[in-house]
Amino acid sequence: MTGKTHIIGGIAASLAFAQITNYEPVLLVGAGVLGAVIPDICHGGSKIGRSLPVLSKIINGLFGHRTFTHSLLFLALIAWLLSKFMPVEAISAGLLVGMISHIVLDMATKRGVKFFFPFKWTVHFPITATTGGASESLVFALLSLLTVYFGYGVLLAL
Repeated sequence: MTGKTHIIGGIAASLAFAQITNYEPVLLVGAGVLGAVIPDICHGGSKIGRSLPVLSKIINGLFGHRTFTHSLLFLALIAWLLSKFMPVEAISAGLLVGMISHIVLDMATKRGVKFFFPFKWTVHFPITATTGGASESLVFALLSLLTVYFGYGVLLAL
């Protein structure tokens, strides 16, 4: 999936999560957007990879793309670090929700992810979308509709 699809996915997931929690929606969604791009730090051409090129190159050299940073192990490590060093729970939750949305969206591509890294098993859904193709445009449109729906729900709850 492209960066814009990951970002709208992070927004939609964060807004949906905001409806079932008492976290501040603005913090949750802002962190969700950031979390939605973090897993692609392993790809030098990604939005975050271009922002942090040295770190991106190191991580890609060590692990490759869609392996460690797209895994359950990475999610657990980040969750643990956030529990130790992030005092604002809404930001921690948003980051994790955004990261999970990213990984789920990448599971919807033919290439899939190494979700159980360090095991080399590739995880992807039976029906996949082509990155940058018409099927991704459809995913983007559906996520946009979900963003409006869940955003409206959050507004009503305020």
